[in-house]
Formats: sequence, C-alpha cells, structure tokens
Amino acid sequence: MYEKNGEKYYVVDSHVHFWNGRPENNRNRYGEGFTACFYDYHRNLSPEEYVWTPEKFGAYSEADLVHDLFEIGYVDKAIFQPTYLTDFYVDGFNTTERDGAVAENNPGKFITNGAWDPRDGEEGLEKLEELHARWNLQGVKLYTAEWKGDSKGWKLSDPSAEPYLRKCIELGIKNIHVHKGPTIYPLNRDAFDVQDIDYAASIFPELNFIVEHVGLPRLEDFCWIATQEPNVYGGLAVAMPFIHSRPRYFAQIIGELLYWIGEDRITFASDYAIWQPKWLIEKFVDFQIPEDMQSEYGVLTPDVKRKILGLNAARLYGLDVPAELRIAEDTEDSDKPVGASPVQVA
Repeated sequence: MYEKNGEKYYVVDSHVHFWNGRPENNRNRYGEGFTACFYDYHRNLSPEEYVWTPEKFGAYSEADLVHDLFEIGYVDKAIFQPTYLTDFYVDGFNTTERDGAVAENNPGKFITNGAWDPRDGEEGLEKLEELHARWNLQGVKLYTAEWKGDSKGWKLSDPSAEPYLRKCIELGIKNIHVHKGPTIYPLNRDAFDVQDIDYAASIFPELNFIVEHVGLPRLEDFCWIATQEPNVYGGLAVAMPFIHSRPRYFAQIIGELLYWIGEDRITFASDYAIWQPKWLIEKFVDFQIPEDMQSEYGVLTPDVKRKILGLNAARLYGLDVPAELRIAEDTEDSDKPVGASPVQVA
C-alpha cells in the first residue's frame, strides 16, 4: 500500500519475474543477448540510483525480489509472468516452477501464472493441466515470438492455439497475458504484432486478454482493437518507465489509453527486475498530464490512479481489497463488471 497526501493506494504489480540470467544458464549466444537486451532497457530508462550492475541484474536473489517489491516497493500483491525461452537457456529463463517456489516461500504475496505454447501439441496441454493442478493457475503468460526449433513464433489466431484457449476455459484460467510490445534480441518483431488479439478476443469472450506493454510501438493498433473488444486490457509494463525519461510521451500513452479504453481496463506493472516498483509508483502518484494536453486527454484523478495501480488487476484476479483502499463504486458493488469502453466504434 502506498500513501501520500492522505490518499491511499492498493498496489498490484501485475508483471514481475524471478529469472535466471546467470552466464552458466545460457544455452547459446541468444541467451546472453536476450539478458543483455533486458539490461539495456533497465539501464537506459531507470533513474541512475536504481541502475544495477550487469552481474546483479542477471542473478538477483529471492531476498532482493521480496525487499524491492514488498519491503520498500509498496506492493500488496505481485503476479509472476513466466517466460521459458528454453531454446536460449538451459533451465529456462523465468519459469512457473521457479516462480512458484518463491510464491510458496512467501505465502500471500504472489500469484503464480503459468504458460503454454501451442507448438507443444497434446504434450503441452497435459503440461498446462499439471501446472494448474500444482499452482491453481488463474492466468497464463504467452510469448508469441518465442523460438522453438525452426519456428520463430506463432499467433493466437493459429488453429493450434484454439485447444489451449478452450483448455483455459475448462480449467477456469481466465486471464490471458500476452507479450505484445517492443522486440527483444533476437526475437522477431513481427511475431509480437497485436492483430491476433482481435481474433482471439472475439472468439473467446469468456477470457480476459491482457496485452502486456499495450502493444508498443503499435499503440494505435492496440487501442482500435481494444475499443471493439471489451475483454481486452492494457498492461503498462515498459510504458511505465517513460514517466521518468520522457514524461510527455508517457502522458500521450496514458492519455490515449484513457480516451480509447477507459480507466477500468489499464493495469500497473513494473516488469521487475527490469524496473523497480518503488520509483514507478511514487512518480505515477505525483504525475499529472500536462495542462496543454488536458483538453484532449483529461486529468489523472486519485481514483483513476487507484484503479490503474491495483483495483483493476484485483478485480481480474478476485482479490479481497481492504474496504478503506477501495473507491466508492467498488465499495457499493465489489462484483460490478468492468464497464464498456468510453469510445465505441460502430
């Protein structure tokens, strides 16, 4: 929980990792390059006092994670989003199993999400059932640009993805987080395109599709899709750190999201350990859309910030938010469904 000027904010960090980027875990030069690309984002977009050494970045500890999120980072609940990348890393980069062990060591602090890849066929469906039985999955993280042998990616519109999406419905896994953002070496930029979200969200209205990184650099495409599909949400990982390095660009991003999809479908994410929630949350609570942009984008009120920082993700995951940290509409009806987009395209 974060408090400033008498305002209290319940915080859900909806995109965190506990990765293994140690040199000995690299399967090939691509593993080394992937971790280095993450580090470049970390170094270039963080305040100087929050920049780690490359050595710590690849091998931060469970104690570092807990300290940075919960002891100084104001986070009430964090959601692990796995990224396996077993073609690049011997033991995988950031796996459900690795994340789940940390969650079990720290009861009540984390939600452990799973992952799947339709190229794994029937074996992959069985693996998804095993992960669900072990960690009671409420969500999965999908990485459509992940390499697998000769394949350099896949799409949610591929026929092979449909059995997995139906399996999620069967198992009660409602939250489908999909990386649709900036490319990461050596992955294919086109494999992160947002177009397949439109297809999947239309076919599977029972599922929530949280587009991580809000489609950047394809924000406009994402907004048009999300406007038409009420089960599409925008995750702010990668967008958030621009609040420091390019605040007017961040104002444009958040302003476009508020205009097109509204305050109920945007979720805060630090993308830890690329960035730390402490400075992101502090700067976001202090942030306001510049006056010369407000006629087009409006303003960020404390209630809008409450929704983005935690209440929207809490609703997606059925979290019990203390009454004093809710806003009036949630206190009146905590089961109220998220409303339709403020912009409707006929």
